[in-house]
Amino acid sequence: RNWSDDLLDELLAAYDAGQARRLHRTYVGAFSDGYKGDFPAAEAVADIARLETLHGRDGAMDLALRTPRGAAKGERRFKVYRIGAPMTLSSIMPRLQHMGMTVTDERPYEVQCLDGQRVWIYDFGLTSPLLAYEEPRPELLAKYRATFHDAFAAIWSGEAEDDGFNALVTAGDIPWRLVAVLRAYARYLRQGGLTFSQIYIEQALVNNVDIARLLVHRFEIRFDPAYAGDRAADEEKVRHQIIEALGAVNSLDEDRILSSLSRIIHATQRTNYYQSTVDDDGNKSSKSYISFKFDPSQVPDLPEPKPAREIWVYSPRVEGVHLRFGAVARGGLRWSDRREDLRTEILGLVKAQTVKNTVIVPTGAKGGFVVRRPVDVTDRDAWQAEGIACYRIFIGALLEITDNLVAGKVQPPADVVRHDDDDTYLVVAADKGTATFSDIANEVATSYGFWLGDAFASGGSVGYDHKAMGITARGAWESVKRHFREMAHDTQTQDFTVVGVGDMSGDVFGNGMLLSEHIQLVAAFDHRHIFLDPTPHAAAAYVERRRLFDLPRSSWADYDGEFISEGGGVWPRTAKSIPISEQIRAALGIESQPGDEAGEDGAGKVADSMTPAELMKAILLAPVDLLWNGGIGTYVKASTENHLDVGDRANDAIRVDGAALRCKVIGEGGNLGCTQLGRIEYALAGGRINTDAIDNSAGVDTSDHEVNIKILLNRVRDDGLIDDAGRSVLLAEMTDEVGALVLADNYNQNAALANEAIYAAQMLDVDQRYMRHLVRQGRLNRTIEFLPSDRILAERFRDGVGLTGPELSVLLAYSKIELADVLVDSKLPDDEAVHHVLYDYFPTRLQELYRDQMDDHPLRREIVTTGLVNTTVNIAGITGVFRLQEESGAALDDLVRAHVASCSIFGVQAVWALAAELDNVVPATVQATMRLEATRLAERSTRWLLLHAAQPVDIGEEVARYRDGAAAVIAMLPEQMGGNDVRAYADRRTELESEGVPADQAARIATFPKAIAALDIVKVAHEHRHTLREVAEVYHFLAEELALSAMLERIIALPRGGRWQAIARATLRDDFNALHAELTADVLQCGVKGDDAKARFEAWKSCIAESQRRAVAMLGDIGSGDAQDLATLVVAVRVLRGMLAQG
Repeated sequence: RNWSDDLLDELLAAYDAGQARRLHRTYVGAFSDGYKGDFPAAEAVADIARLETLHGRDGAMDLALRTPRGAAKGERRFKVYRIGAPMTLSSIMPRLQHMGMTVTDERPYEVQCLDGQRVWIYDFGLTSPLLAYEEPRPELLAKYRATFHDAFAAIWSGEAEDDGFNALVTAGDIPWRLVAVLRAYARYLRQGGLTFSQIYIEQALVNNVDIARLLVHRFEIRFDPAYAGDRAADEEKVRHQIIEALGAVNSLDEDRILSSLSRIIHATQRTNYYQSTVDDDGNKSSKSYISFKFDPSQVPDLPEPKPAREIWVYSPRVEGVHLRFGAVARGGLRWSDRREDLRTEILGLVKAQTVKNTVIVPTGAKGGFVVRRPVDVTDRDAWQAEGIACYRIFIGALLEITDNLVAGKVQPPADVVRHDDDDTYLVVAADKGTATFSDIANEVATSYGFWLGDAFASGGSVGYDHKAMGITARGAWESVKRHFREMAHDTQTQDFTVVGVGDMSGDVFGNGMLLSEHIQLVAAFDHRHIFLDPTPHAAAAYVERRRLFDLPRSSWADYDGEFISEGGGVWPRTAKSIPISEQIRAALGIESQPGDEAGEDGAGKVADSMTPAELMKAILLAPVDLLWNGGIGTYVKASTENHLDVGDRANDAIRVDGAALRCKVIGEGGNLGCTQLGRIEYALAGGRINTDAIDNSAGVDTSDHEVNIKILLNRVRDDGLIDDAGRSVLLAEMTDEVGALVLADNYNQNAALANEAIYAAQMLDVDQRYMRHLVRQGRLNRTIEFLPSDRILAERFRDGVGLTGPELSVLLAYSKIELADVLVDSKLPDDEAVHHVLYDYFPTRLQELYRDQMDDHPLRREIVTTGLVNTTVNIAGITGVFRLQEESGAALDDLVRAHVASCSIFGVQAVWALAAELDNVVPATVQATMRLEATRLAERSTRWLLLHAAQPVDIGEEVARYRDGAAAVIAMLPEQMGGNDVRAYADRRTELESEGVPADQAARIATFPKAIAALDIVKVAHEHRHTLREVAEVYHFLAEELALSAMLERIIALPRGGRWQAIARATLRDDFNALHAELTADVLQCGVKGDDAKARFEAWKSCIAESQRRAVAMLGDIGSGDAQDLATLVVAVRVLRGMLAQG
């Protein structure tokens, strides 16, 4: 008998005769002599059975782990069955080694079937100290083998990563997907700042495999939807078991790693791990990726600031992170190339996004993903396809653990155990690398039935095209125009010189360089070329830039040389050197440097050429009017920073210090063009700059309007009032008005910052107190935001230097963030008196057609809150509400109620609008004076309402009570004021008119320093049933007769540098005004109808006691004296109060 006969016998024993003989014919000659020599026929039958299951499936594989007879401890044999191309030992061995195995031998066998199909059997000898289950327990061995087989198959196919975590399969019988959970957590912790290497983390888990099993058990208890036990109690038991087991861990490092993993499992709020996909045949399979939603406050060792919510997406193909700083948050998703510090990159971006988002409804969010499987970047199509595929995975992973809204009700995701509250608001936007992906994101969202539909990602094909609108550049240009107005230069009518970063094909740079026909673009560079036009002709250059902008995919190389002035040109950045003409040298202010070769006259001689890096550096340092950043990269840092601090290695060679810049203004259309310290250094040296978050906020503002408009129109469509085609048409028709609404936000924030800059030095003490307040609240980290320390502030106090524009920009945002957090949870957004804020957010056409749907907008309260916050802080100033709270102790929402009422009573917003209409008509300082007079009046009125109106202030009621009366009193002021008051009024009016303010508005604004009296006058008239004219005449007569007006001016002139000085001054002023009003009411009770103010006063004097007459005389002495100290004025108020008390 031979091996073939044995094979037939074994087959006949295992199969029916017909099947046995068929298999014998197929395989009798297929096995090599080597195989026959190594394996008995009985084992061949087992191998044939496995090969038959793979038949005809090219690339298919089966596995068999077994313990051979007589094997030593830890020894196994492992067979791999493969159809198709052979497997190399070099590809198999690392995978087995990562699973904790040592390959002791390998025997490959080719099986040559009659049908010509290539079949391979690989037999490996394995040994490992990690191998468990040495005792013959069939049920455990079967499970263990299945776990091992599944893991190796997943690793081979790429479903699972090939790394040392896989040793947990061998050591702990942990299924590969649960190993992937631990791997995903570890990779996230490393992104969050855990300093240990991945290999070290792997070793820590393998060395403590019992704890690793407890960790995955904790995960299963917490998130398995089918878990039938007491989830919370059982998880707590496992937590204690982990803590007890950690007590036996000798390594402090391993303890920290394992503890962190346990804590992050508990910090996880949701996961899609237990969700599955279903193919066309109805077959279910696990997801190829895992998403986790965290409560970052519970995640160990995360760097500050910590977001409110965070999602981490892991798979061997893609990793991504999404950070949100509130329930309603938005921001772009970027395709990043920073695999090792993706979260660091996104955290830096979301900080800026949160500041930028203060003008819009959502707070800041930001996301990013990295492609983990390398694709040849020279194959553009393949590279783009992989990026899009990973983007789709990332979007889907976010949506799979986000709640939906169905028929207005929250619908949690399937097979997701939630440990947090309902969370339905998830929107995204384009960012670096994803500029054209919005339609893809909306397609994914629609496939999930997500309630936002194509409002999920703004800027798609049915939405607002930011580049076509030029909105980001136009928003930043509002900052540029403001800076130039403050230098008495109109960018729209007067030429000015510019250098920039970018090219005309770019959105921000291209649109920006078309916003004025008076731009003289001297030089610019992008990642391809350097453009130089030393003495440009503004009009001709504008036309040529327009031509380039309209070209598809243009570059500076397309610029027509005929329009470039003498000495200029376009050079590639790859050039070895670039010639430097006299004209370029003059335009860029290139001077000789120490060490340069000396000329015949002994003067330093400038080289006649430069490297591209040297030239780009010179462009950044050019003595021009404007540096316009419309590109990608960070080009300005502080002299105290090194390039490593910046984190943009690509531009290290050309980056410059803020103090070295010679431009007058920087416009930041692009993100991160300067470090914050670089901005501050530039501003301290006299430069004019905000921050990128202020300058380029129009993009996110437009996206926010688009999202909220689409949410509204989706409801309109659901009500049957519009179809998709009509919706698209309406969106397009509103483009210009949406742009105008957005640009108004940019303008008003710049106006607010202009106001702040005027009194920055005087308000430094208040700014310091406000920063300390924010720190105490846990809202602000001054170091992270680069706000000055108390030591630096002390130096600025000494030097009379206030906060710079960049610092004020950050503080402005924090002021809005704090106020928004309070208002959105208050009753104020539901007040009918502020309902107009909701309507004003939307374009006019929507206000006319769909107010009922606006009232039901799911973000109605957030929209109202955002509008109130922006208006209040812009008008009141960064510390305005804070100072009012310091003085009054009132709640923030009550303060805002009083402020809203005050602005309505006195038409404050109308004054701001008028000041805006006078751009480049009157000096910027006059515009600021107009705004600040209105701001001060609103502040005084707010204090008055907090003292005299029922609390909380009923906005509608107080406006109805005082607005018309106050207007009438203000109109009478010029004829009723006397003495110094009327002279000061005339001087203010004359000055405003001489500067170009229309006469009627100049007259009105000139009354504002005294207009607060209107509230007292209206109140007295209402309570004592006198006409406004009668009350006002007596009020102003007493102001002059008793020198009350002069004393009030002295109170106002008291120092208010410190908190207590400010409160004492405000209290004294309020008391004095109240007593003035009471005295007016007393005098009005004397005399007879028809008496003028003087007759009533004489009648009052005739019936008062002698002590009151002495008080009148004392007030006269105080009023006519020169003393302006607090003590004297306190006495004056006391005398006045005592006099009234005796009356």
